Amino acid sequence: MGLFTRIHPANLISPANPRTRASHEPAWVRVALVTAGLLVIGLFLIVPLVAVFINALRDGLGTYWNAITAPDARSALWLTLITAGIAVPLNTVFGVAAAWCIGKFEFRGKRLLVTLIDLPFSVSPVVSGLVYVLLFGSQGVLGPWLRAHDIHIIFALPGIVLATTFVTFPFVARELLPVMQSSGNEEEEAAIMLGARGFTTFWRITLPKVKWGLIYGIILCNARAFGEFGAVSVVSGHVRGLTNTLPLHIEILYNDYQTAAAFAVASLLALLALVTLAIKSWIEWRAHLAAVEQQSVTHAPPGGNAP
Repeated sequence: MGLFTRIHPANLISPANPRTRASHEPAWVRVALVTAGLLVIGLFLIVPLVAVFINALRDGLGTYWNAITAPDARSALWLTLITAGIAVPLNTVFGVAAAWCIGKFEFRGKRLLVTLIDLPFSVSPVVSGLVYVLLFGSQGVLGPWLRAHDIHIIFALPGIVLATTFVTFPFVARELLPVMQSSGNEEEEAAIMLGARGFTTFWRITLPKVKWGLIYGIILCNARAFGEFGAVSVVSGHVRGLTNTLPLHIEILYNDYQTAAAFAVASLLALLALVTLAIKSWIEWRAHLAAVEQQSVTHAPPGGNAP
């Protein structure tokens, strides 16, 4: 028996799906709960979001435009895009490989791998940034060797990418893992028995079944990469025009009492959050429609519609 053993579909544990029951709580209880929920959403989400745009535009469109088109702001935006453009594809490849490995096979160290995937959720981003400084900084473990070969990681783009990749890599894997586990192995096993190769089976059968979870995980990973502050703040060095991402640039503007400019740049991240929320809602809606269509096809009578 090899190191990897394919999981039999009968051993997969599928979550229970009980039917939703109507609530019989008194009307005043339901009204109170809905009102409390709306108040919390309004106080902690809507009001701050509106305040960002009000403060960003309070000095006029000219000031707003100058703030978001300033050289430092454009450099911060470009660095943020580059960082996300590197970290998100890396995490996508890792997430797909890890979820496919964990969801479809049994092997030694499986629980350890799942624990390591969740590690960034339990470690402070600032701590993760400090770890990279201790490893790659000028006084770190690898610092003398890197300095001798003129390789710059800390206070440069590689360190920012490493820190962002670390704090964002669980998102794709965590979104794909339950989908991989619940999809079963019947179709993949049938394809292999018919002569399909492993990559062909994955590309033609496995990946289409998990595409909505994959897209959802990529969206969340990208949003987290754009907004990362703690780990990037430690490894960036805060060099204006060189190593400042958008969150770091906002902090510098606010500390320099350029409040309107800080809120103007912050509105860019707020717009990104709104776009991400809209795409997320659309993905959930499409995934729900796909699940309903699949369920209707599964439960359809073999001879057509029942009379």
